[in-house]
Amino acid sequence: MSPRHQLYIGGHWVDPTTSATIEVISPHTEQVIARVADPSTADVDRAVAAARSAFDTGPWPRTDPQARVAIIRELARCYRAREDELAHLITTEMGAPITFSRSAHAKLPGIMMSAFADIGAGYRWQDTRAGFLGRDVLVGHEPVGVVAAIIPWNMPMFLMVGKLIPALLAGCAVVLKPSPETALDAQHMAELLDQVGVPAGVVSILPGGREVGRYLVSHPGVDKVSFTGSTAAGRQVAEVCGAALRRVSLELGGKSAAVVLDDADPGAVATGMLVAGLMNGGQACVAQTRVLVPRRREHEFVDALAGAIETLSVGDPFDPATRIGPMVSRRQQQRVRHYIELGQREGARLLIGGTDLPPGIERGWYVRPTLFTGVDNSLRIAREEIFGPVLSVLTYTDDDHAIQLANDSEYGLSGSVWSPDIERATAIARRVRAGTLGINEPYSMDPVAPFGGVKSSGIGREFGTEGLEGYLDTVSLSIHSPANSGVPQADTASAAAPTSAIHSS
Repeated sequence: MSPRHQLYIGGHWVDPTTSATIEVISPHTEQVIARVADPSTADVDRAVAAARSAFDTGPWPRTDPQARVAIIRELARCYRAREDELAHLITTEMGAPITFSRSAHAKLPGIMMSAFADIGAGYRWQDTRAGFLGRDVLVGHEPVGVVAAIIPWNMPMFLMVGKLIPALLAGCAVVLKPSPETALDAQHMAELLDQVGVPAGVVSILPGGREVGRYLVSHPGVDKVSFTGSTAAGRQVAEVCGAALRRVSLELGGKSAAVVLDDADPGAVATGMLVAGLMNGGQACVAQTRVLVPRRREHEFVDALAGAIETLSVGDPFDPATRIGPMVSRRQQQRVRHYIELGQREGARLLIGGTDLPPGIERGWYVRPTLFTGVDNSLRIAREEIFGPVLSVLTYTDDDHAIQLANDSEYGLSGSVWSPDIERATAIARRVRAGTLGINEPYSMDPVAPFGGVKSSGIGREFGTEGLEGYLDTVSLSIHSPANSGVPQADTASAAAPTSAIHSS
């Protein structure tokens, strides 16, 4: 598809209120590849008004949940037909290696849609409970309202689907704000929503920068904000939502630890860390960039890690052999380079990588995959989220020390434990304060598993049944019929429910 110069507001492609545009730039060539409309606050007002009308008076919140499930299943089918096109587009706009775009960026959203459809199909939208006060209580789940969903650039389609699909299944109306760096794949989603017949007004998509996001988060017509981004920005979102008593879920930063036990195999750990720490060029909130190894076996694990990292091909993201593509922007490249310089100044040992461009590369926002050893957990490279291909090796003396190091962080998003002794590894994992962990693998982003963090890594959960429930309110109805002093039957209570949002199970 060719980039559109209109905005998708309330289910229609409309002209923006200003002539401002967003330049989408290839991080590989540093050239402008497209220009799309840059929404104004007036465009946000239009989108929220459309969502408000669709939710307050439109059919979508009052549609039977199974009918909404059917539309999401059709959306998944139509999406899969465009996976290859989307993989190519995401590599173009944000620089992910084409192999990763195909296996993760483009494939996972279709899997996620189908999984959420199954969750919605089996969900108990209504339940009757025997009350203690002489009559049954009808407990139903209804949509929370108008949702503002703000999505970063690092996993654009996957994160969009993780918010949009459960919100739609719940019966909400949604205003999506994708990142300006990845404005093009969002237009594909708009076309797919049109194709499957989501009612007008239910979804708007406004790619834009921070000002658009701030205005949307504070808009009085919004009932819930779902935000994925940095912890610093998340605190600002939480402050706005707290003042308005507005529902909010936050999926924020991480500085996750891979705890390598003393009986682990160095080769298996090294192979696993290429994914756990360096997937998507390290541009992942779940990246496990602190590698905790036993001091007495440090050299074995460091040698294995160094050997694995040195095999990584860095360069043209469309080359199937490439494993590390460019950073998404010049700003991100400069940020990562700053941390590499900082690590050296603070006394860590730079074993592999550095701030120079990789050999043979003369342009593009590239950073060489970098490995630090001799890292103390007090160093900034061990405490702050870098969001690039930089790993730090820390050593510990015993299991308790390893757990103490893993937990000595303001973050608590992801992590892993590596050992052939599953019982021991699981016991240690349960002592690590993180929301999502793996044993002998990076955390697996299974769509049935709730995902989210603790501490400064966020509030709430996405994916799984918990992800659907994040877009639902619970309503209790206690019904007394004057004509019948006994306890009402379940079908009587259902028929008498005063809100159409109480559905049959």
